[in-house]
Amino acid sequence: MSTKTYEITGMTCSSCQLHVEKAISKVAGVEAVDVNLVTNKASVTMNDDVLEATIIKAVEDSGYGVAEEVLTKSVDLKITDMTCSSCVANVEGALSAVPGIEKATVNLLMERAHIEYDPNQVKLFDIIETIKGQGYGAVRMEEVIEDDDTLIKAQRKERRGVIVGLILGAIMLYITMGQMFSIKLPQPAFVDMMENPLSYTLFQWAITIPVVWVNRGYFIRGFKTLMKRSPNMDTLVAIGTGAAIVYSFYGTARIFMGDASYAHHLYLETAVVILALISLGKYFESMSKAKTSSAIKALLNLKPATAILLRDGVEVEIDSDEISIGDHLVVKPGSSIPMDGIVIEGHSSVDEAMLTGESMPVDKTVGDNVVMGTMNINGRMIVEATVSNEDTALAKIVQLVENAQNEKAPISKMVDKVSGIFVPIVIAIAIISGVFWYFYSGDVELSMTVFVTVLVIACPCALGLATPTAIMVGTGVGAQNGIFIKSAESLEEASHIHTVVFDKTGTLTYGEPVVTDIVSHDLDDVTLMTIIGSIERMSEHPLAQALVKGAEDLNVVYDDIEGFEALVGRGVQGFYQGKPLYIGNEKLMREQDSDMSAYQNDVNTFAKSGKTAMIVSLDHRVVGVVAVADTIKDEAIETVAALQKMGLDVVMMTGDHKDTAKAIADQIGISHVLAEVLPDEKASNIKRLQEGGEKVMMVGDGINDAIALVQSDVGIAVGTGTDVAIESAKVVLMRDNIKDVANAIALSKATMRNIKQNLFWAFAYNVVGIPFAMGLFKLLFNGPLLDPMIAGAAMAFSSVSVVTNALRLRKFKVKH
Repeated sequence: MSTKTYEITGMTCSSCQLHVEKAISKVAGVEAVDVNLVTNKASVTMNDDVLEATIIKAVEDSGYGVAEEVLTKSVDLKITDMTCSSCVANVEGALSAVPGIEKATVNLLMERAHIEYDPNQVKLFDIIETIKGQGYGAVRMEEVIEDDDTLIKAQRKERRGVIVGLILGAIMLYITMGQMFSIKLPQPAFVDMMENPLSYTLFQWAITIPVVWVNRGYFIRGFKTLMKRSPNMDTLVAIGTGAAIVYSFYGTARIFMGDASYAHHLYLETAVVILALISLGKYFESMSKAKTSSAIKALLNLKPATAILLRDGVEVEIDSDEISIGDHLVVKPGSSIPMDGIVIEGHSSVDEAMLTGESMPVDKTVGDNVVMGTMNINGRMIVEATVSNEDTALAKIVQLVENAQNEKAPISKMVDKVSGIFVPIVIAIAIISGVFWYFYSGDVELSMTVFVTVLVIACPCALGLATPTAIMVGTGVGAQNGIFIKSAESLEEASHIHTVVFDKTGTLTYGEPVVTDIVSHDLDDVTLMTIIGSIERMSEHPLAQALVKGAEDLNVVYDDIEGFEALVGRGVQGFYQGKPLYIGNEKLMREQDSDMSAYQNDVNTFAKSGKTAMIVSLDHRVVGVVAVADTIKDEAIETVAALQKMGLDVVMMTGDHKDTAKAIADQIGISHVLAEVLPDEKASNIKRLQEGGEKVMMVGDGINDAIALVQSDVGIAVGTGTDVAIESAKVVLMRDNIKDVANAIALSKATMRNIKQNLFWAFAYNVVGIPFAMGLFKLLFNGPLLDPMIAGAAMAFSSVSVVTNALRLRKFKVKH
């Protein structure tokens, strides 16, 4: 017996409702029918052998219809040959135009497309063909095998290509530039441009061909996307270097025909050097991208490989994947909890930092819930598994991180926005100019010279170098100063940030409890800490360890304690010099009828300041209070002030109670606080800020921050944080100094200013040079026609100026 719901079409009144109910109820095997006129739904309870087609036919025979059930499917595809954000726009735009595709999200860093579609309208084959039609490759993620060896081999191959390009480019520059000085650089006679122009030319081709072959991907992708009318950065590189090569081929032909003067009109060195430099920048970018995909692996590594199953009183070690709901698992001190469950025997302190981000361990006893991957500190427990492997909190965190990565919209770079307009216009100008001069003068060589000159002077080499050179220098400066920026997108996004969200524990604070205050109206500090240290050294609780450390700082000499006992969730008890001694919270004091009225104000003050009060009762009388807290980092206040001076909103987000969080935020100077926040809530809070139009930077160090780090526009992890936080973030502070948050933003802004300057100069050459190259001054004023050699020199100079300007970023100074 089963119940299924159908959507009925054509009903207009209660009479229709009755007709449909009657028609369905007549079908053999149908036990009950409930038709709702408002929702147009029919709920049918029937035997399992009743065919759906029979129900549909009964409805249709009665004059009504059953809406076709739409089952939306989703697929993840590996996209190859994407190089910039315009590629992302091309793929997303093409997919969105396909009927039946409801959602298409392309992630440039992950080289992945997540597509939701209606299989009744479009098939996976059509989706893949659509992507291939745009000039890119596509394959299902399930079919992709990318082990570490494969990735390493690919990186080595790419590195070899870069090295070949740089070495041959250096040789080419030496040979060609050496001919331009009044005192020639020492060179072999066979590459002397004046004495042996033919061998000089052939030698250049011998260098150019391998460099072009190694970098053939630029040409294949560039011209393929151009044919699809969706040019990208590869198109700019391919057209620019291709124009220089084509004209050099023409020059070579003239040299073979005996015109040695064309040895001055070869521009192969331009193509070689530009390809070498751009491939170098792409190599560094790909190295950064490769690291962003390991966040999921780091999360999965938190799952214990094995677990101890308690079977008929016998402990058996099993694979953690074999755990079933209801299994009783033994969790020993110092081991990770292997499955989400409930404690059925024993008690302990559990470090839940991976879940809550808070440094204070949580006491667990019978009836309490525990989470896979959290660390059991000091007690033996038996846990009953309550979920399967697929439904653990850790599995959900992994899924959230994956979703955040897939839904993350790539950043559209400024160059990519103009490239789609710039390249077609330049090509059109070159063609129109060449055709015009052919008909105007009848001179084929003149028209070809104009055509190539326009392409050469408008060659987007400087445009292609404007962004990567500035980014290379900017990221290099950051790395030298302990700021590791993983990608160009991260560097750009950091310059647009409106809000900086800090995790508290381990980021704004040190993440370790320490003694901050000692108060006693009856005893001096050393005596009080002697009593405390004497008993707390027998406890394994983290707060006890903080108290012992505080006692040791005063060089106390411990006394003997008798009858020590740890009281779960309350504190410790024993006998000191024959007198009953209790140290713990207010609950313990009330249980022992210890009068703490003299210290109540101190306890309240500590609570308001976000500190944990440890109350000391000796012989049923409170004799002192010690405050323990996670202390604020020295640089936190200064960092927050610096960010606020930049005009940024600073937010503290934490799992702490709101009163504790506010007390700490007030000390740091933060007015915007989000407290009592769990991992998935951190991500949703970030998303809520983004939906309000804010560009958000998240700064954290724990696993619980991983989701929020990925969700944010720029995630920053402190270097001493967990591997998951570091791998999930786009920026890592290597020195664990959060002052570098402000430095990273300042560096980003400086780099973006530099890029805009580079782009200005790159276009300025074109604005001035293209009219000369078109021959407008020759036509209107009978002036000179721009020679391709001068055009090549101008193009080369524009590239040099861009690189030189980018190098100024090396003077950027971080504030310590």
